[in-house]
Amino acid sequence: MRLFSLAILLAFSLTSIFGQTSQARLKIEQLTGDFYIYTTYNTYEGAKIPAHGMYVVSDEGVALLDTPWDTTQFQPLLDSIKIRHHKNVIICIATHWHSDRTEGLEYYKQQGIKTYTTFLTDELSKTNNKKRAEFLLNKDTTFTLGQHSFETYYPGEGHTLDNIVVWFSKEKILYGGCLIKGADAENLGYLGDANETEYETTLKRVSRKCPNPQFILVSHHDWRNLHSLKNSIKLAKRLRLKKTRAMGFSQFDDRGKAHR
Repeated sequence: MRLFSLAILLAFSLTSIFGQTSQARLKIEQLTGDFYIYTTYNTYEGAKIPAHGMYVVSDEGVALLDTPWDTTQFQPLLDSIKIRHHKNVIICIATHWHSDRTEGLEYYKQQGIKTYTTFLTDELSKTNNKKRAEFLLNKDTTFTLGQHSFETYYPGEGHTLDNIVVWFSKEKILYGGCLIKGADAENLGYLGDANETEYETTLKRVSRKCPNPQFILVSHHDWRNLHSLKNSIKLAKRLRLKKTRAMGFSQFDDRGKAHR
């Protein structure tokens, strides 16, 4: 009876770790090669919302992009990665100051993981009483971890004043975070901290910086559709026109600047 109970407990634990049931609070899917998408969930305005992050496995360890939104999944994510890949997470980079990206920064810092944000993200995190990283980036930065290299890129103001993306140029993987919405999104989501007139210009910079991506990862929508960036640019253009017309502007240049 005891052996049977242990077997049931083990099966339940593995199911929870690897996200194989619809009730799982942590889900992990392979994107391609050494790249994996992890998903946790939280409730926003009465609805259960997925929050996607990514990690990449290298010979030297694992790089984590953003942190779980669900505070109960900080350690389960580390445990899942260790069991699956026999590697430890050694760095974590948050892409803007909102809690769905930064909530686990202090916890991971306590575990000896090097945590990073930009200086601007840190200032906004401090002002808004959000979790803060140990190390700060004052410019676009290239990280090399084992066989993988990637660049953090600040394209300008959009979803927030500080949003960055991460570009894996060799693999053509664009990690867009909350700046980019899904291909089926009908709007740009929460705009309380957004720059509505610059959003389009910022997304166009991302498109130029990261040409022909093979994968585009977004935070809260289906990440399997490559039209997400194009759709986001279309939505941002619509938002800009609406915003500037409301402000009484009638002419716009090709960079999205408004003129009387």
